[in-house]
Amino acid sequence: MANGWTGETACALQKALRLSNEMFAEHLGIGSRTVAAWHQKPSLRPKSEMQQLLDTALEQAAASVQARFAELTQDAPTQVPEGAAVDAERRLSSDPNMAAALDWLDVNAGWEPGTARREVATRLGQLDVRDLHDRGVLRGRVDQRRIAQALGDYYGGITESHGRYGAHFGSDTDVTTSVLTQPDWLNLDCPLTAKHDRLRLTSTTPQSGLSLNDETARQAAQRLAETLALGIRLVDTPLYRLLDIGVGKQLVAGSVGVTRFVEYALTMDLLEGELIDALSSGASTQPGSLPLRDRYLPDLASVLGVSGRLCSGGALALTAIARPARAFHGEADYLLLVQERSGRVLNAARRLAVIPKGFHEPLNDLRAGAQLGATLRREMEEELFGRDDIDSTLGEQRHADPMHPSRLSEPMRWLMEEPGRLRMECTGFGLNLVSGNFEFASLVVIDDEEFWNRFGGQVKANWESSMLHQYSSLDADLLEELVGDVAWSNEGLFAFLQGLRRLREIGGHRVNLPEIEWEIR
Repeated sequence: MANGWTGETACALQKALRLSNEMFAEHLGIGSRTVAAWHQKPSLRPKSEMQQLLDTALEQAAASVQARFAELTQDAPTQVPEGAAVDAERRLSSDPNMAAALDWLDVNAGWEPGTARREVATRLGQLDVRDLHDRGVLRGRVDQRRIAQALGDYYGGITESHGRYGAHFGSDTDVTTSVLTQPDWLNLDCPLTAKHDRLRLTSTTPQSGLSLNDETARQAAQRLAETLALGIRLVDTPLYRLLDIGVGKQLVAGSVGVTRFVEYALTMDLLEGELIDALSSGASTQPGSLPLRDRYLPDLASVLGVSGRLCSGGALALTAIARPARAFHGEADYLLLVQERSGRVLNAARRLAVIPKGFHEPLNDLRAGAQLGATLRREMEEELFGRDDIDSTLGEQRHADPMHPSRLSEPMRWLMEEPGRLRMECTGFGLNLVSGNFEFASLVVIDDEEFWNRFGGQVKANWESSMLHQYSSLDADLLEELVGDVAWSNEGLFAFLQGLRRLREIGGHRVNLPEIEWEIR
């Protein structure tokens, strides 16, 4: 909920769902005393974890429930409610992550200490959260094809060696993405084992090299004000930044350094919103009309020159889980998982994506964490197997080895017990023109049918997803329809197609897919 939840609006959701206190508490997975407290104290503002549960409950509710809720809350105030304002002010004054962001902004904008705090506080007082909600709805209507086409127009056509990734699926479906790639970066078929997964850490000292002008500094301050108004998590964790890439057949190599999340969030991550806002309003997206893009990522040379700019990104994988033949569902196949991203995530909000999907970042071992497989294993634990304790946005990480065998979830421990149960490959690499991010498309395959029999009921998406969809690797018609869905994120579609291409090669009788032909455009 854009305004932030209060006891009153939580009770409105309960009423829209037509549930008793006990049933509503069970629906949310909380205690009935908490629901009773909302009725007793309508102005009470639930904690951030409870805000997320309520957000998810509303997002997943039926359309009729959402309509009743909207009617019940139509007279809600449009400004940041009092409880939310108090929480925002508290974060502005005492949250160490917000303090780090404000300090970074002061330094890189050349402002006197304290200027960023005053600037953000002023903007926070001027925000209308309903306007932010309406903007989010408009952003959601800008589809994958419009984004890819706008970026194609901005950067021009194919170079001698690089172009945007596109593909033909079946007889009628043709798609183009915003992922800049080249033939040597595709069809890598690279096992994510120590021999082949060879990204290396070369520097542990965050180096910005960025300077903000008046426009970019104002946009960064606005981002922080909106983050506070909407109660969005901001955690200044380390991220890997790409310094050099050397991928090829069965090899992921190159070097990475370390940057800070706030640096990414207040610079490169702003490019996506700027572009989509222009598209949703009908404004020009040509060079010279997008101030942030014109400064940070103005041409293909800057996109490809990763060592001279901030290039963060991540790994995302199509997950394929073997299922046995079933009396009521048909022959043995692979279950393919696709998520609808929540509106509360930083990247690809409200869009389709493969799962797992995450930033390439360390837990607490900077060198070992540089391997791509380390990120995918962590993301599987977090996004599919319910390990909240390794979610960097939820709290501090105090365990010496969060991925130690003794701490693994039951499904992951079973997968790791015997070689061959968990197969992970990198299928392609590209640079996403949306924000300049690096994207490692990957495939996760579980071939042993016993996994689904034992643990299928435990596979559940975390807060980053609003819904998890399953598809069969034998259903070519439905998969072709899915490929053509304009709700995809560009990087998600890239990883999905590359994953299907590889699965078609190795999946045997479990797979029924047409030939998928990629093309550089």
